[in-house]
Amino acid sequence: MAPAGTAIVIFIFFLLAVTNVKSCTVGDRNALLAFRSALVESQFGIFKTWRGTDCCKSWYGVHCDPTSKRVTEISLRGESPESSVPTLEKMGRSGYMTGVISPAICKLDRLSTIIIADWKAISGKIPTCITTLSFLRVLDLVGNQFSGPIPYNIGRLHRLTVLNFADNQINGVIPSSIVQMSALMHLDLRSNKITGEIPTELGNLKMLSRALLSRNLLSGSIPSSISKIYRLADLDLSVNQLSGTIPESFGRMPVLSTLNLDMNKISGQIPTTLLSGSGLSIMNLSRNALEGRIPDVFGERSYFTALDLSYNNLKGPIPKSLSSASYVGHLDLSHNHLCGPIPTGSPFNHLEASSFMNNDCLCGSPLKRCT
Repeated sequence: MAPAGTAIVIFIFFLLAVTNVKSCTVGDRNALLAFRSALVESQFGIFKTWRGTDCCKSWYGVHCDPTSKRVTEISLRGESPESSVPTLEKMGRSGYMTGVISPAICKLDRLSTIIIADWKAISGKIPTCITTLSFLRVLDLVGNQFSGPIPYNIGRLHRLTVLNFADNQINGVIPSSIVQMSALMHLDLRSNKITGEIPTELGNLKMLSRALLSRNLLSGSIPSSISKIYRLADLDLSVNQLSGTIPESFGRMPVLSTLNLDMNKISGQIPTTLLSGSGLSIMNLSRNALEGRIPDVFGERSYFTALDLSYNNLKGPIPKSLSSASYVGHLDLSHNHLCGPIPTGSPFNHLEASSFMNNDCLCGSPLKRCT
């Protein structure tokens, strides 16, 4: 065992080595250069700033830990480059970048943020090794042309709070491991080519506040476990091929304010809990196969800025209790099989005929007079 004095000297030298780090590590710099070599961007010239030995200083979009000088963030957005960077050209125009994401990015093992967003033409697969970046909190690749599947073991990213792959060409299924991402707050997979079913245990994502899965090819039923997500405020499953019924428990979710299920193959009846004052303010159930009557359960707690039930198989009268709702802004009941007089008073006195067209036998203002 080394004498106590020797141990103290070694410790002092270690502290000096840490506190005197002045530039990024050679490994991080080489990884960034390999990452850059797989991409082509000429409109803004952002990679012209990636010069010199210190990638922590003046390299556009690169941020480092101030103490260790390890690279912790790559933030490259094609829509809004920072005008404060003097080397960038053609301010105010959207960017365009081609190429692929090199697996070299995975050598930056202290990354907490990866934002490579809105470049329109970056393609190829998402490197599977990205799931080894255990410090990652934000992964945002929106607005490119990425293809192939979501890495199957994406659930290894236990610290991730934001996962945004929207507006790409991603296919395959949503990996079942995604339900292991216990810190995830924002999930956005909109506008891709994702198939298969929504993972049954999606409700395990207790921190989730937004789940945006619209404009894909998802099938199967809507998992009822979603209703266990206490913090979920925005759920968008529209424009898919989902079937089955709407979970009745959705109407008891404490903070859910937006529910978009339009343009699917959902059947069954509308749960009464969704209309009786659940806290929902925007609900779109249009263009499905919903049937039965519209529940007559509106009341003072019902507050809808937008309620769209059009293009279904709903029948019976328009509920008179709608007049008791605290507020109804936009209402669309068109293209159903509703019949009977349109109630009077608010909100009906400000709605146009288009809200009621193409039903079996509705009458009254703003349609023709009842006889």
